[in-house]
Amino acid sequence: MQPPHLLLFLFLPLLLPGMWADPEAEMQVFQLLQTSLFTNVSSAEVFGVAFLGDVPIYALEPANWSIQFHWPWARQATAEGDAEKIKSHSKIFLRNMVRYVHETAQQAQLDYPLVVQIRAGCVLHPNRTTWGFMDVGEGGRDLIAFKVEKQRWEPRQPTQLAELVSKSFTSKKSITALLEHLLSISCQSHILTLCRYGRADLERQELPVATVFARTPKPDQLLLVCHVTGFYPRPISVAWLQDGQEVPPGPALNTSTILPNSDLTYQIRSILAVAPCDGHSYACRVRHRSLGNGSLLIPWENCSAAPTAGITIAVLLLVAAASAGAVWWWKRRKGNEGTWETQEFII
Repeated sequence: MQPPHLLLFLFLPLLLPGMWADPEAEMQVFQLLQTSLFTNVSSAEVFGVAFLGDVPIYALEPANWSIQFHWPWARQATAEGDAEKIKSHSKIFLRNMVRYVHETAQQAQLDYPLVVQIRAGCVLHPNRTTWGFMDVGEGGRDLIAFKVEKQRWEPRQPTQLAELVSKSFTSKKSITALLEHLLSISCQSHILTLCRYGRADLERQELPVATVFARTPKPDQLLLVCHVTGFYPRPISVAWLQDGQEVPPGPALNTSTILPNSDLTYQIRSILAVAPCDGHSYACRVRHRSLGNGSLLIPWENCSAAPTAGITIAVLLLVAAASAGAVWWWKRRKGNEGTWETQEFII
């Protein structure tokens, strides 16, 4: 069995990292997600995309195995260090990986089609310490994992295939040493390099837009919905206030996960179940980095106040109508009296 030289390619994205925040301020996670589909012994399709945080950095073009950069500065940053050298050998690495998978499938007597998934990357902490990782899965299940500190592969399931692959990879000492270097040193260096080139895009901030509306799924239930969208970066706080006090977590409160928009911003929805006309006032409060120390506060008018406002408006309209009628009647009467007096004077 030939050693999996293509593993070098799997760490190409580690030399093409990006970031979405100041490296001095918080933790960053860079990862490559790669999926390979082997339909039979003579075919293979490879798809891959690399992220730093939630920012896509580049993708692998399945048709010709070329690297497509999402940002001009990502391409520029790869000219530093060993990134360009590894990128130029990526197709050779891919061919070796495909060959290794087919050989392993034959040795382990695996049935096609096969789906091999790889997640590789590193975590860069604010104090500049780094933690690298690499996980390999097959058929949607974890198969093996690379332990950087031990420089060895370990099975993630008690199967013959996991034992076979982990022992094969661990026996290649030159490969494991190289992986340890890439995950522990190269990854950190290139994250900081991408920081310099892409700071403007990676540290952008977009203000959230929030709206509040209501739904009535049942006559005795009112659902207050706070929809917040268009914000970036991802972290956000959305809370409901009842009479100025934050509503604690409970069955009446349901907040969705943060979902992506097509323009690389995010959205979230928080729903609060209340009783109609319960006499309380409600407001949705949104806190986000782009707002600084401030926050958005979107009130919901208490339904009990609506009848009062309606009655007040109706009374005002009635008073205005009555006043107009009185003025009209008074002017008409004065007009009639003036005519009678004039006629009497003439006679």
